Amino acid sequence: MNVQLLSNKTRDHVAGYWKELYCVTPQLLLLYFNIVLSSSRNLRVTWELTVTDMSGRESTLELSWSHFSETSLTLCWCGGDCLLNYEEIFSLQLHGIRRIAFSCPNLKNKRSLVANLDMQPLTKCAQVIGQDQFVLLKLLQPGIIIGLWRVIHSQAAVFFLHYYSLIIVAKAPIIQPPFDDIDPEYGLHGYKLHIVLHDTVCKLMSESFSQLFCHRAHISDGWIQLTAISRTNSSQHIQLSGKPMLPWRCEALEGTVENCCIMSLTLLDEFGNQFSCVTTPISMELEKAAVSYDYDGERYLIQHEDSNIQVKMQLVKTTAKKHFVVSLIVYVSVLFVNKHFSRDY
Repeated sequence: MNVQLLSNKTRDHVAGYWKELYCVTPQLLLLYFNIVLSSSRNLRVTWELTVTDMSGRESTLELSWSHFSETSLTLCWCGGDCLLNYEEIFSLQLHGIRRIAFSCPNLKNKRSLVANLDMQPLTKCAQVIGQDQFVLLKLLQPGIIIGLWRVIHSQAAVFFLHYYSLIIVAKAPIIQPPFDDIDPEYGLHGYKLHIVLHDTVCKLMSESFSQLFCHRAHISDGWIQLTAISRTNSSQHIQLSGKPMLPWRCEALEGTVENCCIMSLTLLDEFGNQFSCVTTPISMELEKAAVSYDYDGERYLIQHEDSNIQVKMQLVKTTAKKHFVVSLIVYVSVLFVNKHFSRDY
């Protein structure tokens, strides 16, 4: 891994500028994420990670590998001494860089800040989400993990980016839903959910759910509940195509961390506009559950929470080593709904 000083050949821009390099309508993005994937690969965008240590010294790391999935992008920096001990890093900055063709020598590379992390508070609350005999995975915040190797002096930084967080209509205003003072439950129905569970190699599940709703009377503790898969309705249960795990590789070493995978969730409002999106590694926690007459095996819980959305998913691992999603509920903050739809629930 080559470590280079920050080059003056690239030009800094305000956060979000890189997103404007992509010109894809929300409707097209909703219907064909594969078009987005193709566009992402063909726009000559590269990625750099800028590491600042406690003394203020900056170094820029070149990308080790990347992986495009259905709705998200995985970026990894690893190998050798490319990263300091994560507890000694002051900040991490992720930049997207659009390389200008050699046929346009008068134009400069366009560089945009995608993420800026203050590492000190993040390292204090980093959560272990998985491990094996070689590596320990720590979640710094949703979408970002640090891999710590036990047998060699090496670390890795992995970013998981949802396409919606990268691609917007160039210089277009945020699309707001129309005002409605007639529907008493406006903003509580018509939601569309698309969720993908995958690792860095294959897809475990890709499902869409429409017409999700929550009655006003069922709003509880500041959250609206959108049930995509009901535990009591076995016809809705979904079998995963494989075993949840995260394969990893670094130089001559490779392995898998079990009971972990990547969740990429896209929630749209009733007008098909992006409402919320999440891409993050998640872990399966073994839970004690009541006896089930439908499945014979262990029960696991997957949870994600941020200020706007919560995701709770229950899985069963049968004695035949098959995994079934038996419950999927998305909770949305009432404050977030009120702001989006100009309501006061």
